[in-house]
Amino acid sequence: MIAAIQRALGEPLLRVADLRVSFGDRHERREVVKGVTFTVGAGECLAIVGESGSGKSVTARTLVGLTGPGSTVRADELTFDGKDLTGLRDRHWRAIRGRDIGLILQDALVSLDPLRPVGKEIEEAMRVHGWGTAPQRRTRVRELLTLVGMPEPELRVRQRAPELSGGLRQRALIASALALDPPLLIADEPTTALDVTVQAQVLDVLEAIKRRGTALVLISHDLAVVSRLADMVAVMNGGRILEYGSARQVFGNPSHTYTRALIDAIPSRRSRGTRLSQAERRAQLNVVQPRFDADKPLLEARGLVKRFRGPDGVQRCAVDEVSFTLSHGETVGIVGESGSGKTTTARMVLGLIRPDAGHIYLSGDPWSQLSERARRARRRELSVIYQDPLSSFDPRWSVEQILTDALSQAEYRTPAERRLRVGELLDLVGLDSGHLNRHPLVLSGGQRQRVAIARALAPHPRVVVCDEPVSALDVLIQAQVLDLLKELQLELGVSYLFISHDLGVIHHMSDRVLVMKDGKIVEHGDADSVLTQPVHPHTRELVASLPALPESRYGRPGIHQPPAASE
Repeated sequence: MIAAIQRALGEPLLRVADLRVSFGDRHERREVVKGVTFTVGAGECLAIVGESGSGKSVTARTLVGLTGPGSTVRADELTFDGKDLTGLRDRHWRAIRGRDIGLILQDALVSLDPLRPVGKEIEEAMRVHGWGTAPQRRTRVRELLTLVGMPEPELRVRQRAPELSGGLRQRALIASALALDPPLLIADEPTTALDVTVQAQVLDVLEAIKRRGTALVLISHDLAVVSRLADMVAVMNGGRILEYGSARQVFGNPSHTYTRALIDAIPSRRSRGTRLSQAERRAQLNVVQPRFDADKPLLEARGLVKRFRGPDGVQRCAVDEVSFTLSHGETVGIVGESGSGKTTTARMVLGLIRPDAGHIYLSGDPWSQLSERARRARRRELSVIYQDPLSSFDPRWSVEQILTDALSQAEYRTPAERRLRVGELLDLVGLDSGHLNRHPLVLSGGQRQRVAIARALAPHPRVVVCDEPVSALDVLIQAQVLDLLKELQLELGVSYLFISHDLGVIHHMSDRVLVMKDGKIVEHGDADSVLTQPVHPHTRELVASLPALPESRYGRPGIHQPPAASE
């Protein structure tokens, strides 16, 4: 009703003028949002883009009263539906959140209660605000899960967050935010953990509620996603809005150099063979030209099969007859939807789980067939970079302790040798010795991922499994990490098994691509062939689901958009 009235009157539903947010006491106060001004009308989408630390998420959280302890919020105007939001107490915010203003957070793993079934989690917002009877709420939960593209909703309502993939958890969060159909929705990186087809489904949902009159504030580092939904775009850096205008204007003809850098940093087919970031190139030491020898693969998987029993007692095949090879110095990309089997395949390669059938060979020798004790001596030949390095680090350890722990004690026998190697690893990934005594929680996302890469390289691996290594990073930091991985491959001759749901990243990084669906490889081949002239219907669906930037008078036009088959 609010949205309909506001749309009829042509009045903004949300007004923000000279918003300033700071943290700390009066003696040491740090301002992180510095004079931000914008409006959002019913049925309108404002996208706020920028790198980590730009102030965009703090701005979003301020709109729902979640800036946190030690914060001070000041604004010439901060109103929703004419109601002043400044100075509200917690109990007033609790009445507004969920009912009037919905919030989709980006970190589904920590935002969902790990001890509660997903169905109960989604139902909670309705129960708190007194919506419907218990049976009506349960029916609504299933409707919401279907709406956001959750497979097997009857099963998922009984599962808990740790039992779900990142993409499924994110869909549960979106369903929860939509439960009470709020007139304003704040979406903080709502598609970060989603594969392209599910991302397209979620964008369809957001487009539909926008057409229905819901106002959207979208926070995202994916400019192509932003361009599909946004009417207006605010580009933030250093707590300030550097550029503000219509999506077509900002992306088609950006006026600020920072906006141009964001556009240039997007990986795609057109960026292959070029640097994405404007950061200074590392000084490479000994460049090793990749040697692709298909007759003597470094890694070979033959007929891998893996089944798991679900909470309903039903056996499901997660990986079904998967075979592939990886050569010296080569990057093989694996792409597919959540639940397609790509991460399970990687875990079998790493020897973390044993195949139910099939075998893996490392340099021609048995690998998966060995006992863990027999594998231990060769474990240093394979390493891994995870999607979320923070959860894979011991938060009590310093960077020096994390890297020292990854070293072979037989190879680096003395403390002096280990300190020297740790310094070399930091230098490899572009960090200085000042990071040695820091802990993961005080590092930026990009710094943490660099430490994760250094840890992966510590034992001199021949194969590095990259499991969504840049999906949690903003576009500029992602560009730096991808450039770093390419440079290290040339320098060290390492091979990558690169897993990602982002086809632009896969196309930029990979020599060959495997497309997985329902545990099977449905298409494989040269990256250009597979991603520009797909043969299998599922690959075509993935490629067609990619959002694209509008045609631009600046930079690479239509980034993320594959060329026509005739090109």
